[in-house]
Amino acid sequence: MTLFCDNKAAIKIANNPVQHDRTKHVELEMNYIKDNLDSGRIKVPYIRSADQLADVMTHAVPRGPFYTVLSKLGMCDIYAPT
Repeated sequence: MTLFCDNKAAIKIANNPVQHDRTKHVELEMNYIKDNLDSGRIKVPYIRSADQLADVMTHAVPRGPFYTVLSKLGMCDIYAPT
């Protein structure tokens, strides 16, 4: 499984076996993710924020990038005039 991530710090924490003070609250999830990263079942490559398709679902995105992402996802505006 490939999980695209636009946060380089999160990628480094996921690949670093040392637990930091800032990551104590995610210890159980981190062990699960770390085991899957080590076995190769999960890959976490970096992706630029501009190319992150999930942002349209979680953030306010300007109109231009919003419609670009919608087309990449295969979605259309049901209210657009035909």
